[in-house]
Amino acid sequence: MTHPTLRALPRALASSLLVSAALPLAVPVAFQALAQTAGASAANALAPVVVVGTREAQPLKDSVADVVLIDAQTLRDGGFDSVEEALRRQAGLQITRNGGPGQTTGYQLRGTGTSSTVVMIDGVRVGSATLGQAAFESMSLSEIDHIEVLRGPASGLYGADAVGGVIQIFTRKGQGPLNLTGHVAVGDYRSSEADLAVTGAQGGFDYAASLSHDRSRGVSAVRPGDANGTYNPDDDGFRRTVASARLGFTPAAGHRIGVSATQSRLNAQYDGAQYAAPDFLPDSTPDFRNHLVTRQVAADYRGVISPLWTTTVQLARNTDDLRSGATELARFETDRNQLTWQNALRLSEGQQVVLGYERVAETVEGDVYADAPKRTNNGYFAGYTGAFGPASLEASLRSDHNSAYGTHTTGGLGASYALTSTLRLRALAGTSFRAPTFNDLYYPDYGVATLRPEQGRSIELGVNWTSGVSSASATVYRNKVRNLIGNDPNASGTSCPPGYFFGCASNVSRALIKGVSLLGAHRIGDLSLQATVDFLDARDQLTGARLPRRAAHQESVSVDYNPGVWSIGATLTDVGARPDLVQPLGDYALLDLRATWRFLPQWRLETRLLNATDRDVQPVRDYQGLGRQIWVGLRYDMKGF
Repeated sequence: MTHPTLRALPRALASSLLVSAALPLAVPVAFQALAQTAGASAANALAPVVVVGTREAQPLKDSVADVVLIDAQTLRDGGFDSVEEALRRQAGLQITRNGGPGQTTGYQLRGTGTSSTVVMIDGVRVGSATLGQAAFESMSLSEIDHIEVLRGPASGLYGADAVGGVIQIFTRKGQGPLNLTGHVAVGDYRSSEADLAVTGAQGGFDYAASLSHDRSRGVSAVRPGDANGTYNPDDDGFRRTVASARLGFTPAAGHRIGVSATQSRLNAQYDGAQYAAPDFLPDSTPDFRNHLVTRQVAADYRGVISPLWTTTVQLARNTDDLRSGATELARFETDRNQLTWQNALRLSEGQQVVLGYERVAETVEGDVYADAPKRTNNGYFAGYTGAFGPASLEASLRSDHNSAYGTHTTGGLGASYALTSTLRLRALAGTSFRAPTFNDLYYPDYGVATLRPEQGRSIELGVNWTSGVSSASATVYRNKVRNLIGNDPNASGTSCPPGYFFGCASNVSRALIKGVSLLGAHRIGDLSLQATVDFLDARDQLTGARLPRRAAHQESVSVDYNPGVWSIGATLTDVGARPDLVQPLGDYALLDLRATWRFLPQWRLETRLLNATDRDVQPVRDYQGLGRQIWVGLRYDMKGF
C-alpha cells in the first residue's frame, strides 16, 4: 500500500509549484522584512530580530532553531479571521476548531497535541491548566504587535509542554512620537469588529493601550445528525472584548521598569446536550455558552548592569476563568503565578551564556473538584550561543522540580554552518516532556495522580538559503514520544483506580512523529509571492494508526500585488485528509481574497472575501465552519501607511 504521505505528495507539490517553479521555498520573514522597505535596497533592510530561540534577542538569520516571525505588517495586511488562522498560514500549525471563529480551538505544532506547545504573551505563560491549552479564540489580532514561533522541542529553555514548540505573542509597545490607530469593519453573518490603539514615548516613559470588540452571529457549530445528539439549528455566535495596556519608565540608559495588563472577555454560544432525569436522554435545545475571562498582569525590570551582564526580572499572574453550560454553569478557574529571573552574560564577541530561574505556582478551582488542586514548579535553565566564523553553536539545559510529578532534566544541542554567504546548514537534537494537566491528574472519576509526564527525543536537519529578495528553507524532523497521555476506556484494567466506571487518563501509548517543512518567498517588483508546505506522518507506534486530527499535508500559497496606493492579494490554503473518530475527514481548500485602497495618506479602505468559493468545511468531525464571508472596513493610522 502506498504511504499516505507519499500519496499526498503530488497534490501538495502542485499547490507549491504555483510559486516554487520560479523560486525556491523559503522562510516567510525574509520577504516580510524586505516588503516593509519597498523602494530601498536589500542591503539597507533592517534584519529582523527574535528572542524565542534563545530567550535573548538575536538576528533571525542567525537562529539555529526553526523560528518563524509573523510581523506587524503581515498581521495587519494578511486578511486573517483570527490569531489561529495567522499561525496556520505562516507557521504551518494545524488547527482543529469546533465550528467558526470564537469557538474552542485546538492546535498541533509539528504534529504534537494541543497541550504540547507552550504559549506565552509578553513572556507570561498563558492557558488553562485544567485543559492544558491556550484559548486562541479569546485573543484579538488588533492587540498583537508580532508573533514568534519556535518549531521543534524546546524544553531545554522553556520546561514542560514545549514538545512541539513555543508560540510567543508580543503586544504593542510604545516608541517614538504619539501615534493613534483605529479600525472598523462589518461582514456577513452580522459580523463586526472595531479597535482603537494609542502608542508613544516621551520623557523617559513609553506607553501603549488598545481596546477592541468583535462579534458575529455565526452559524450552527454542529452539523445536523451528529453522532452525539447535540445539534441545535440556532446560530452559534460570539462577542469578544479585549483591552491591553503597557507602561514603561527608563530612569537611566539601559534600565527599564515596566508594567502591563491584558484582559479578554468572550461570550460564545456552542451546541451541547443536557441529560436530565428521568430518562437521561440528550436535550440539545438549551442555549449553551462559554463565558471565558482571561487576564495577564506583569511587572518587569530589565537592566544593563555592565557591558558583560544584562539582567531581567518579571513577576506575572495569568488567570483563565471559564463558566460553561446552559441552565447550569460549570466553573473552571486557573491561577498561575510566575517569577522569572534571567541573566545574559556576554563572555566575548559572539559568545553568550543565559542563566535563569523560573518559578510557576498553579491553582485550580472548580465545581467538580473537592478542593483546590495546586502544584509548584521550580525550573533552573542555562543556554549558550556561540559564533565561530561560519559556524554557530546553541545549547540548552534545564532542570524542573515539580511538586506533582517530580524532577525532569531536558536539554538541546544545535549547530549551523554557512557553506556560502547565501547557504546555511542546520542540525539540532533535544529532549522534551509534557506535564499532565490538572484534569489528567485530578478530575473526579477520570484523573490519576500517579500519571507520568510524556517524554520526547527529537532530531532535525535543515537548510536555509537567502539571496536578495529570494529565500528558501527546508527542515526534516523526527520526534519520538513515550508515555503518551490518553484515555484508557477499560475501567477494569490495570490503569484505572477502583471505582472508575468510564475509563481514566493513562500513559497508553508511544508516538513517532516525522515530517518535512518547506517555506518560500520571493519578490518581483511590486509582486510578492510566499508559500509554506508541510508533510506530516504522526503515528501510534503500538498500533501503527495515524494520530487523530493530523493531516498528512498542509499548504498555503499567497500572492500580493502592491504598487502603492492600492493593493490586491490572494491566499490558497489546502488541508489534507485526516483521521477523526471512526471515519476520516476529507481534504479541503480555502481561497481568501483581499484588497485595499489608500485614498488619503492616513486612511485606507479595506475589503476581504474569505472562503471565496463557499467551500463546506468540516474542521472537526460533526462541526462546521463558516461559508463565504465578505468584509468591508476602514483603517486609520496617524503616521500614515
